[in-house]
Amino acid sequence: MAVLQKLPQHRKLVLLYLLSAALWEAGAGQMRYSVSEEIDKGSFVGNIAKDLGLEPLVLAERGVRIVSRGRTQLFALNPQSGILVTAGRIDREELCAQSARCLVNFNILLEDKLTIYSVEVEITDINDNAPRFGVEELELKISETTTPGFRIPLKSAHDADVGENTLQKYELNPNDHFSLDVRSGADGNKYPELVLERSLDREEEAVHHLVLIALDGGDPARSGTSRIRVMVLDVNDNAPVFTQPEYQVSVPENVPVGTRILTVTATDADEGYNAQVTYFQEKTPGKPSEVFELKSASGDITIIKNLDYEDAKFHEIDIEAQDGPGLLTRTKVIVTVLDVNDNAPEFYMTTATSSISEDSPPGTIIALFNVHDRDSGQNAFITCSLPEDMPFKLERSVDNYHRLVTTRALDREEFSSYNITVTAKDGGSPSLSTDAHILLQVADINDNPPTFLHSSYSAYIPENNPRGASIISVKAHDSDSDHNAHVTYSLTEYTFQGAPLSSYISINSDTGVLYALRSFDYEQFRELQLWVTAQDSGSPPLSSNVSLSLFVLDQNDNTPEILYPMLPTDGSTGVELAPRSAEPGYLVTKVVAVDRDSGQNAWLSYRLLKASEPGLFVVGLHTGEVRTARALLDRDALKQSLVVAVQDHGQPPLSATVTLTVAVADSIPDVLEELGNLEPSTNPDDSSLTLYLVVAVTTVSCVFLAFVIVLLALRLRRWHMSRLLQASGGGLAGVPTSHFVGVEGVRAFLQTYSHEVSLTADSRKSHLIFPQPNYADTLISQESCEKNDLLSAPQSLLEDKGEETIPQQAPPNTDWRFSQAQRPGTSGSQNGDETGTWPNNQFDTEMLQAMILASASEAADGSSTLGGGAGTMGLSARYGPQFTLQHVPDYRQNVYIPGSNATLTNAAGKRDGKAPAGGNGNKKKSGKKEKK
Repeated sequence: MAVLQKLPQHRKLVLLYLLSAALWEAGAGQMRYSVSEEIDKGSFVGNIAKDLGLEPLVLAERGVRIVSRGRTQLFALNPQSGILVTAGRIDREELCAQSARCLVNFNILLEDKLTIYSVEVEITDINDNAPRFGVEELELKISETTTPGFRIPLKSAHDADVGENTLQKYELNPNDHFSLDVRSGADGNKYPELVLERSLDREEEAVHHLVLIALDGGDPARSGTSRIRVMVLDVNDNAPVFTQPEYQVSVPENVPVGTRILTVTATDADEGYNAQVTYFQEKTPGKPSEVFELKSASGDITIIKNLDYEDAKFHEIDIEAQDGPGLLTRTKVIVTVLDVNDNAPEFYMTTATSSISEDSPPGTIIALFNVHDRDSGQNAFITCSLPEDMPFKLERSVDNYHRLVTTRALDREEFSSYNITVTAKDGGSPSLSTDAHILLQVADINDNPPTFLHSSYSAYIPENNPRGASIISVKAHDSDSDHNAHVTYSLTEYTFQGAPLSSYISINSDTGVLYALRSFDYEQFRELQLWVTAQDSGSPPLSSNVSLSLFVLDQNDNTPEILYPMLPTDGSTGVELAPRSAEPGYLVTKVVAVDRDSGQNAWLSYRLLKASEPGLFVVGLHTGEVRTARALLDRDALKQSLVVAVQDHGQPPLSATVTLTVAVADSIPDVLEELGNLEPSTNPDDSSLTLYLVVAVTTVSCVFLAFVIVLLALRLRRWHMSRLLQASGGGLAGVPTSHFVGVEGVRAFLQTYSHEVSLTADSRKSHLIFPQPNYADTLISQESCEKNDLLSAPQSLLEDKGEETIPQQAPPNTDWRFSQAQRPGTSGSQNGDETGTWPNNQFDTEMLQAMILASASEAADGSSTLGGGAGTMGLSARYGPQFTLQHVPDYRQNVYIPGSNATLTNAAGKRDGKAPAGGNGNKKKSGKKEKK
């Protein structure tokens, strides 16, 4: 062909003509070869040189070549060897398709003679092609209601090979629903069919996957496959099915409203509309409002109302699932409510007592109660407790019952009631607790006696009180209550001064107020001891006593009583003598007074109310001593009259007065002489002297007469007073003997101020001796006074004394003594406070009175012998020992010594009848002053 292309056009035509002729000639001698397809390039096909009978070299020289007509040359000729080989891979199916024989014809040209030979090469088939289906995957749709035996034609497979190498049979993978049937067509082809052997169920198997295999007859055989997917078409033959036959979920009871707790799911084996599932909650008639809400599309269950474990521990929800056409199914959802500790323990009081006797024994049951917690598990585990330091305990019984009992005896007086708090606490976290309060009253028993507010009482009442006056209120408290605490008061009865106590004092049995039933007299008694009894109204009653000291307070109801000088009973006045030689401060006499009162009411002061010669005499403010204020002058009158007032310090003060007559002379004869010189004369001066003498004589006579009368009066008064004291007890009968001044004591006091007048038998001139006042250190005892009385008293008085019974005074306290500086009177260094103020306490006043009587007692130690011997004038008897006040009370206990803290005492020497050492009370003047 390449040579032909190089020739001119006209020459081409000539050559083609010649070639055609050559080919025609070669037809008679055609060469045939056979070669398999798919052999390698250059594979031997045939020996052209041999078949032409030419040597390879000759054949090459003649210009041999293959002539083809426009197709791809499949073969090649080797000119040197004359062998025909393949020029490439030969595919029979590509050249001949499904022809039974595949022949390839070409010509060989000898150029030298333009000889053409025909060559036919048969391409033999090999099994190099597997059967092939038109589609690799076939989808079939069959309704699940299709009856068995139904046939479905399938796509056939194609095999490019021929003969035995082409498609020979079909096979189907094994399955329960389909089988394969192959039919042969008129053209000899095989057509497979799918046969339904068993009813289909889409819900059981919606898709059936089949494999159709086409096999050829080659060796080895080749096959081709086609995947068949049989889709089972759905019909609504299935209802929805829930994923669980019963749903269970646990939810805490405090889950918030709106919380989704569960989603139910139902599946429908159908598909499409048949599988569209909706959910409904089945309503139960009469059931209360629902707690849950079901979403119809999603199946979500949410809470629409608060849960309460105590109301319902679980909930059952009936749910229906329905598909599109209307098939439905049901399921149940059980919601278990989990307990949370949202309930505190609750008390159920079975029995309780509100009162218990205080003598109840330990272990007495007060209350029985049950404690319950609506929670569960640990949240319902309850422990009960009581506050500490209470006499109670809890005893646990069965089924959460508890008993509250006492642990010891109760005391209502300690605690009258108990507010018992019982705390119940559960075991939750956090724990909740509840308190129960039990109010227990402790009933009283009479176990406490009345108790007074004070261990003893003291009350004060002024004397002369009105009858029925309230004195004091005593109060007793009883720790018990009600009837056991009702206290009544009474007095312990006894006899006082011969009369029952109930005649003096009464007490209000309900209020404890004491009243005076009579008017008290301080001078009669000063103190009264009582016992008050308080008794309750219990059964048996209890009582207690308390002492009460009732002190009578003094009132100024007694006027000062003047003991010396005593007023004569015959109406005359006593005469005190003062020598003209007396120096200033000479003690003329002393006014002695006492006051039956005490304290300030017994503080006495003396003052000079009136004097015939002002400025001549002064009176001690506190002592009552009358002293000369200046030296006596000749011009001073013989007779001096003084009025002394004694006043106490009570409110209002009471007073008494006494008139003293003082004769200024050295002796009684002088007094008489001076009175005689007062005879009248012819001249005016003599008349004046006469008048004075008459007055003096008259005065002396009167004094003498008065003295005699006084002695008689005193004698009678002494006798009369003793009779009254023994017979009727008088106004002072109730006073102890020690409260009176003895006869001897007063006599000794008066001796201090007696003047010794001695008239001897051999001399007509009388001598008047003025002894100095004598003071002893202590009050004398009664025995000492009696001894002195034996020396100085007249015989008649001694006889009288032996006949009469005189109350004996107890010896004074031996501690009543005071120093020389503290002794009152002229012999001491202290003359008393003339202008000072009185002390303001009762004891000071009593010390003053003691001083007064102490001064009187000192005088008892004097040794003067007034009227003791023969030839003695009766004038001294006025000052003698017969002048006694044996029945006058002794007020030494009321006396106060101003400016001193001393107490009075009785010297031991006095008891022995001896003068104390160092005393100055038993001295006389060594000489007598004679009147010239």
